[in-house]
Amino acid sequence: MATARTPARGAAAESGSGLACYASSAERSRGRRHPEPPPRRRGPFQRDRDRIVHSAAFRRLEYKTQVFVNHEGDLFRTRLTHTIEVAQVARSIARALRLNEDLAEAIALAHDLGHPPFGHAGQEALHGCMREYGGFEHNLQSLRVVDELEERYAEFRGLNLSFETREGILKHCSAATAAELGELGQRFLDGTQPSLEAQLVNLADEIAYVCHDLDDGLRARMIEIEQAAAVAQFGDIHAEVCRRYPKLPARRQVHEVIRRLVGHLIGAVIEASEAELARLQPRDADAVRAQPAPLVGYGEARAAVAALKRFLMGSVYRHFRVQRMSAKAAQVIERLFAALLEDPGLLPPAEQERLRHLEALTGDSGRARAVADYIAGMTDRYALLEYRRLFDPVERS
Repeated sequence: MATARTPARGAAAESGSGLACYASSAERSRGRRHPEPPPRRRGPFQRDRDRIVHSAAFRRLEYKTQVFVNHEGDLFRTRLTHTIEVAQVARSIARALRLNEDLAEAIALAHDLGHPPFGHAGQEALHGCMREYGGFEHNLQSLRVVDELEERYAEFRGLNLSFETREGILKHCSAATAAELGELGQRFLDGTQPSLEAQLVNLADEIAYVCHDLDDGLRARMIEIEQAAAVAQFGDIHAEVCRRYPKLPARRQVHEVIRRLVGHLIGAVIEASEAELARLQPRDADAVRAQPAPLVGYGEARAAVAALKRFLMGSVYRHFRVQRMSAKAAQVIERLFAALLEDPGLLPPAEQERLRHLEALTGDSGRARAVADYIAGMTDRYALLEYRRLFDPVERS
């Protein structure tokens, strides 16, 4: 569907004054899928942010796993707290680079709306279930949520977000999928780039999960700080904290190291991106999109981030406690999917209606997609409840 270009008379209300020439501008937005009168006292990207925050999908993030399921403890990150942290990092970088903070925040708040329950284990299980029907990828599902699945407005399905926010949600997709997305997918076919705001959110997401998964791994005693200190960047910061505060209690020491690590990576992105933008001097946002590679990056800090990610993969994500949770999560999702696909009558009435509609359009693929939509929208605890309802003979329906 072609994007409707609607004027942005509310743009003056945005944090748009003083933007760099290559920042995304509300006045030059490519508009929305469905034409709407512009907001009177907000810019279009502020409207996007507000719609995202008020959506049901955003509220459900509170009870979706980041790494540890909710019953592991109250202090571990959830998908919602991760999202808020990504938005904070994104705004910090956007402000320093004189980019559009409102757009960066909107993209950050929406980037995980399509994530299924049980974190990456849930995504892998659902992708396996959907392999014969087009697969499942949470970025595409996030776009599907904001374009189709949210039901709040009288005149259109979804949230009807601006092109620029939708572009930022879609981090990657196959050529076949891109061809079906029209203007939104064209960059994947042309090898061009999204906006700078979209680029920085990708790194803000990475900074947030690397630093805070380390924090949660230490809190859960899956790793000890001495193990993490063997990784170069973490170790350098840890040594400095120990020198300056030799009597600091262990928990405060960890927090001090993590906060400094976050600050270091944010600073690295700002410095490297400033240098690249100064070198290339793009004249506007379209010149940014025409580049063959992203302009926002880590610079020399990329190696440190890669080392931290390798450490997390080996020491946290593959820890036996996480692996056990992942195995149980896969079983829950696979059994739910199989049962609901075989007998759609087990779905709630509204979901049955959606399934019939999609099945009429695309046959078995539509039927499977409706089941995947239903499961992806579940929180961890609702998925477990549905599992008990379907497979525990003494559980009430």
